[in-house]
Amino acid sequence: MSGVQEIPSLESLKEAQERIAPHVHRTPIYTSSLLDREFSSSLMFKCENLQKVGAFKARGASNTVFSLSDEEAKNGVATHSSGNHGAALAMAAAKRGIPAHIVMPTDASAVKKSAVAAYGATIVECAPTLAAREETLGEVVTNTHAHVVHPYNDGRVIAGQASVALEILEQVQDLDVVVVPVGGGGLLAGVALAVKSINPKIEVVAVEPAGADDAFRSFGLGKLIPQTSPNTIADGLRSSLGELNFEIMQKNVDTILTVEESSIINAMKLQWSRLKTVVEPSGAVSFAGVLEHPERFRNRRVALVISGGNLDLDNLPW
Repeated sequence: MSGVQEIPSLESLKEAQERIAPHVHRTPIYTSSLLDREFSSSLMFKCENLQKVGAFKARGASNTVFSLSDEEAKNGVATHSSGNHGAALAMAAAKRGIPAHIVMPTDASAVKKSAVAAYGATIVECAPTLAAREETLGEVVTNTHAHVVHPYNDGRVIAGQASVALEILEQVQDLDVVVVPVGGGGLLAGVALAVKSINPKIEVVAVEPAGADDAFRSFGLGKLIPQTSPNTIADGLRSSLGELNFEIMQKNVDTILTVEESSIINAMKLQWSRLKTVVEPSGAVSFAGVLEHPERFRNRRVALVISGGNLDLDNLPW
């Protein structure tokens, strides 16, 4: 089930930023002189792990929920999610006073399930496959008539996520490159669209786990390749790339890099120890790109998006 399939304009990105301002945090940029020296770069970390619900997803969900008409919103909202989008949609729905129904795979982390439940949403479990997610969501919508908010393949969600980049461009001067993790592609599409609309000279680099590299393969071949059997600790990046997201990426993303699991873990450790901030595996993937490909970023001003910080502290990857 897909959402609104229209590429947002720069004007609609700015409208989304204004719409969600009362409902989300303007997150800080963290820096480390030690990391800058180590990588001979100016690294600026956009801390969406400090966002409401602990992830950038609060932006897209809030933009969508608060742009729904009363008629569209009357039966609540529904989606499928491994965690962060589900929590974000549940939070936004609670603020608007409407129900939220979240389809979650049985292997979703306990901490993410508890976050969704804490916002008052109804959780419906399904088998851990994309087909099962979509089938179960279809049943939920048939029963509830809730409005579907796709996790990433929706212009309203993309417009909300774009506010990450609009903030970065306000916070950082003379930027050379923005580095973004990619799973379903909502964050990457929004960031790339905003960056290239405002300053096309800034390079947009996506980073993806090698064990879930459908975006890398799709980008290289110029056609959408479905995610089949993702194998990565970055649970937020196991989704298949969305069609609308891919269309935006083809026009606005400069390159996609892949990284190994060991680099993701090392990136997490460095961010925890040097930045003193909790980063989940998916959120560490952009920095893992710098760890594996340092020559690409040497002597450049680099903004790296930390997409989230939700993880089970009793089950760390090290």
